[in-house]
Amino acid sequence: MTITARRWLFGVCGAALFTIFILAVRELPQFGHYRGPYGDVLNRETVYERHVTDVVSAVNFDWRGIDTLGEESILFLSVVGTIVLLRTGDEEVQGKDNEDAGPNADIPLPSDATRVAALGLVGPLVVFGLYIVTHGHLSPGGGFQGGVVLATAPLLVYVAGALKTFKRIANHQFVEIMEALGIGGFLGIGFLGMARGAYLRNALPLGTTGHLFSGGTIFLLNVSTGAAVAAGMLSVMYAFLEHTIEVRLRSKA
Repeated sequence: MTITARRWLFGVCGAALFTIFILAVRELPQFGHYRGPYGDVLNRETVYERHVTDVVSAVNFDWRGIDTLGEESILFLSVVGTIVLLRTGDEEVQGKDNEDAGPNADIPLPSDATRVAALGLVGPLVVFGLYIVTHGHLSPGGGFQGGVVLATAPLLVYVAGALKTFKRIANHQFVEIMEALGIGGFLGIGFLGMARGAYLRNALPLGTTGHLFSGGTIFLLNVSTGAAVAAGMLSVMYAFLEHTIEVRLRSKA
C-alpha cells in the first residue's frame, strides 16, 4: 500500500471515528443527571453487602469480576505481543551492558540533582504503590493503578543513570514469577467462588467495613492484579529500552 493510500485510509477511518465520537458525546446525560439505575443500586448496596467503601473496586473485582479477568488477560497478551515484536537475538545485544549512562554513549550522565531526586523517589513510590494496591477496596485506586506506580519506581533507577541496575531489576526471574503469580492468583482465587456456586463469587469472610482485611476476595484480587500489572509494565519498559539500545547501536555501526 502506498503512502498516499495509507493517508486516505487514515483520513476516512479517522473521520468516521470522529463522527461516531461526536454522536456518542451528544447522547451523554447532563452533568449531575445520572440516568441509573445500576449505579444507584451499587452505591446503596455495596457497602452493606461487600463491606468495602470503594464501589469501583467492588464492581471490578466482584460484581463484574469476569470482565476484569478479561481485561487482565488482554493486558497480559499485550505485554507478550510487545515483547515478541521487540525481541532481539543474543548476538545483537552483546556489548550493550558497557554503557551505564543510557542507550547512547553520547548522552552524558544525569546531574547530581537528578540522580538524588530520582533515587530519593524510588522508596516513596514503592510505598505509595503498595498503599494504592492494598487499599483499593477502601479508597480510590486498586491493583491496576497501584501496579503502574510500582512499575515506575525501577524506571526512576534508569533515569538516575543506573542502566545496569535497572536491567538487573527488570530482567530478573523475580519479575516473571511475580507476573505469573499475579495472573495465576487471579485465576485461582476465582475458583474459591466455585464452592458457593459461581466462579469469582466472593467466598471469603467479609471482615469489618473500613478495615484493611475486609471485602473478602476483593482485597486478594486487588493484590494479584497489582503484581501482574507491575510486572507486565516493567517487562514492556525493559523491552522498549532494549529495542532503543539496539537501534542506536546499529546507527553507530
